[in-house]
Amino acid sequence: MLIPRPHRLVRLPGRFPLGPGTALRAGDGAQRAAALLRGYLGLDLPVTPDGTFVLALDPALRGLGEEGYGLTVGRDGVLLRAPRPAGLLHGVQTLRQLAAAAGGESLPCVQVSDRPRFGWRGVLLDVARHFLPVGYLRDFVDRCAGYKLNVLHLHLTDDQGWRLPVAGYPLLTEVGGRRRQTAGDGVPHGGSYRAAELRSLVAYAAERGVTVMPEIELPGHARAALAAYPHLGNVPGRRLEVWERWGVCESVFGVHDEVFDFLRTVFGTVLDLFDSPYVHIGGDECPTAEWETAPAARARARAAGLAGPRDLHGWFLRRAGRLLLDHGRVPVCWAEAGAAPLLPREFTVMPWRDAAHGLAAARRGHDVVMTPHRSTYLDYPQSDDPAEPPGQQPGTVTLADVYAGEPAPADWEPAAAARVLGTQAQLWTEYAPTPAHVDHLAFPRLAALAETAWSHERDLADFRRRAAAPVTTPGYTPTKEERP
Repeated sequence: MLIPRPHRLVRLPGRFPLGPGTALRAGDGAQRAAALLRGYLGLDLPVTPDGTFVLALDPALRGLGEEGYGLTVGRDGVLLRAPRPAGLLHGVQTLRQLAAAAGGESLPCVQVSDRPRFGWRGVLLDVARHFLPVGYLRDFVDRCAGYKLNVLHLHLTDDQGWRLPVAGYPLLTEVGGRRRQTAGDGVPHGGSYRAAELRSLVAYAAERGVTVMPEIELPGHARAALAAYPHLGNVPGRRLEVWERWGVCESVFGVHDEVFDFLRTVFGTVLDLFDSPYVHIGGDECPTAEWETAPAARARARAAGLAGPRDLHGWFLRRAGRLLLDHGRVPVCWAEAGAAPLLPREFTVMPWRDAAHGLAAARRGHDVVMTPHRSTYLDYPQSDDPAEPPGQQPGTVTLADVYAGEPAPADWEPAAAARVLGTQAQLWTEYAPTPAHVDHLAFPRLAALAETAWSHERDLADFRRRAAAPVTTPGYTPTKEERP
């Protein structure tokens, strides 16, 4: 009935009716949860001092942690309590699922005591390869919240597109936000967000207990920025176009001071628009061929006392990350064998090639969010069915693969396992050009990852039964252009 599976659930006889006569009682700090509940139930439930549907903060329930909650649904009343506001929001999502399962007219009587296994339960959505409208992002946030996911990782920049507006650098979106075609299809593609849209999305997500973490890719995956401002690269006078192909592009940021002045401005915009304590700076798949041949890069490597231009990768990440650390934000990087060992411990890392990279990072003192591609990359096809859309890589990542993913493997020593903040799914959009394609790839595998991150006990057969009734929202209707 519920996804993710609660820590403890007891079914009771009877139902609590929902209708015009239902009144809420919302204590101090519970008003946001009450407003959210009314919206999900589609009922204009009045808030009265003697309402039988009670939402309340109770600091005495500290054993439930920052995000846990207790819920009792009886025939004559409902009591939702939590020690912190985040717990009330998660309890509202449980009520949302219970109501949906009962057709929206009642709630089955239950007792629930629930808390997450991991604090980081997220999903990356790549809006750089294919732009996704902000209306769809809001709907996606609602469905993430429905599964108690609490991080939306927005991949805003890459070789194929730059979606973030930055004052003083208008060409980032005017030039970098558009490409002439995609993989030879002859169809122009483009789009970018307005600052007001991103602020609104961040606020909308926060109301549902979801943090929006932005990602600015560097020093590689930078072709769109270099097409807009070629002087940020390594070859003076060279003109580039936004990349039209997939894979790893050789064009990377230069290592001269003007690049870091640019990044300082970009990060200023990021910190203004996003309140996430974490900011992702990419760091993966960075070719060093340009640095090895550029006189300025070779001189920078010598001046920095590096063994050679290849070591500029870690040097660049450390310097860029310091721009965030100095403002109290935590830089996040994809963990790769080359640069990761050189990162300061203050960086949080995401191992994607191999889970063993996560163990090595945890042993070095990094916090880790587990993202191994064979269990968290939802851009892989879900099966070998010929009707499946093509994927980024050969092979499949099935629902069972996602569900079997283990953020803190049993063979890790306790000190390393304690460094695991959680896990998240990755949905790269090279082969997902529309919201409908994204939905097909995401669900129900994203629900499986949500249960992996939240639930203390798992049962795949039981999950499949519960996943037959997915969380849906009525708030987003794709335009004609967005339909496959």
